[in-house]
Amino acid sequence: MTVLRAIRKYPVVAATVVVGLAVFALLGADLDTAAAWLASTYAVLIAAGAGVRMIRDIMHGHWGLDILAVVAILSTVAVGEYVASLIIVLMLSGGEALEDYAAGRARGELDALLSRAPQAAHRLPPNSQTPADIAADEVVPGDVLLVKPAELVPVDGVLLSPEGSFDESSLTGEPLPVTISEGQTVMSGSVNGSQAVLIRATAATADSQYQRIVALVREAAESKAPVVRLADRFAVPFTVFSLLLAGVAWWVSGEPVRFAEVLVLATPCPLLIAAPVAFMGGMSRAAKDGIIVKGGATLQQLAGARSIAFDKTGTLTYGKPELTAIQPASSFTAEDVLRLAASAEQYSSHVLAAAVQNAAQERGLQLSPATTASEVATNGVRAIVDGRTVLVGKRRFVEAEAPDTGDGAEAPAGAPGAGQLRVYVAVDGHFAGTLLLSDTPRRNAKATLERLARLGLEPPVMLTGDGPASAESTAAALGIQQVHAELLPEDKVRLVAAMPSRPVIMVGDGVNDAPVLAAADVGIAMGARGSTAAGESADAVIATDDISKVSDAVIIGRRTMRIALGSIWLGISLSVGLMVAAAFGFIPAVAGALIQELVDLAAILNALRALGGGSASEKLQPGARALPQPRDSVTRPAQN
Repeated sequence: MTVLRAIRKYPVVAATVVVGLAVFALLGADLDTAAAWLASTYAVLIAAGAGVRMIRDIMHGHWGLDILAVVAILSTVAVGEYVASLIIVLMLSGGEALEDYAAGRARGELDALLSRAPQAAHRLPPNSQTPADIAADEVVPGDVLLVKPAELVPVDGVLLSPEGSFDESSLTGEPLPVTISEGQTVMSGSVNGSQAVLIRATAATADSQYQRIVALVREAAESKAPVVRLADRFAVPFTVFSLLLAGVAWWVSGEPVRFAEVLVLATPCPLLIAAPVAFMGGMSRAAKDGIIVKGGATLQQLAGARSIAFDKTGTLTYGKPELTAIQPASSFTAEDVLRLAASAEQYSSHVLAAAVQNAAQERGLQLSPATTASEVATNGVRAIVDGRTVLVGKRRFVEAEAPDTGDGAEAPAGAPGAGQLRVYVAVDGHFAGTLLLSDTPRRNAKATLERLARLGLEPPVMLTGDGPASAESTAAALGIQQVHAELLPEDKVRLVAAMPSRPVIMVGDGVNDAPVLAAADVGIAMGARGSTAAGESADAVIATDDISKVSDAVIIGRRTMRIALGSIWLGISLSVGLMVAAAFGFIPAVAGALIQELVDLAAILNALRALGGGSASEKLQPGARALPQPRDSVTRPAQN
């Protein structure tokens, strides 16, 4: 069955093998004329088909490398080297099969991720300790699931057991098991440790972390990026050089066979195959490091990146702010300000809303439902709570309906410190107070920025919707000089579009970052805790909550590009050297056709080097040592 599938998939390869065997059988029977006619007719037919495709491409403005193959086949037939013509046909038709094999080898990490998708779950019915086996896609949020030792977690959930150990390496690239405590999030696709645990599902299979990553991987594997046509840059000069060299060899020697012998070694398989294999290998290497790259074009842009911009909250900072102080206006108590603000924030999806609600719950405050509520993107939320109109958000948003917000709004604490920000609250058109929250920079954020500078990128830019005081204090702590605060999504898009040094990378995580991630030359989403919209808009997604992966992505992109170009130049160099030897009559046509197969193999093996290396440990420049990259603890901090 395997042989039959191969024949159906590669009929020209099969037909060439059959014709070749028939030719050798005829030669063995001393029927040289019949063998010559069979081989020549078959080769000319194949060349005619390739020629038609070549003419169509030229009419569409695409000059490829097929012309060399067509001329090589026709010239070998013309000078009677029909065995060489069959070898060229086999080489060209077999090149597709060889590329499929090499690309399959390169896609190993991607395919492994796809094949590990959770298929089953053990659900505990209400008031029962006996689990029932169900398909993973039958799980609904709220189900209590048993996860046995060494099993895949089928859906995202919250741990109900006191503690558990999970291997998240296939999701995040983190090699060490992660210790998770009761009440913390467990990601689908992670592997449970040695103890059975209970989780409560918080998402269906299709909405879980693993399936989102699988969808991104599938998109990456199926993408056909423009960069795989990298060899076309060399098509015209290589074709012209080859034809000139073959013509000169014929003219100087006076032997037409020299023309064919040179062109046999000019066939373009190394150029056509090397770049796609190298870029698929780079995508696979990135996936192994927890970076899902959606196409070869992204790797090319990463390799050439010159500038970079970052969102603040959830990207440069942990995105888990905590309430540190309440500053009520004279006619309100701190408890009133927090309770009303938290009641309104129940209807907001912003990360600060969760922090305000957590703070109110920790203080035992009873939240009230809102009669009506609406969120104004990147500004705040307006709700009617207990018959009172409550506004919570940025100062300019609150001040628009509560003009007295400016009267003492900054007292008594003054400007926020590093990583701190203010949330303003108004009730019934009057300023009620401010909530001071703290969101500290990531522990490895500064080292990552220094590492990007070592890679030659220009100083980073911060683009954030947060207030100037909070943005500038965080930027100062990280050494960022260019800060743009209080931005709307369209402002971020405009600023990224205006950045002069291209390509530009944008790193973000939230829904409001989706437009700028799509607009940047390379959009990178912090996908472990970011929104689905950000992941879908981005060109690459970091599956782990680790900002150092941004610099890893740049290194992998540069190494992949270097290997792709190196493989192309390796093929060109070997071909040119052999062509020169053939021009002097040292390599017969048949031997040249066989030697060219070794050139193909060398180019492909070199391209497959993109599968390895390129991680954070790679040297940034000769003789330079990479900056150490502290990572977040593998024991997750407790969630409020």
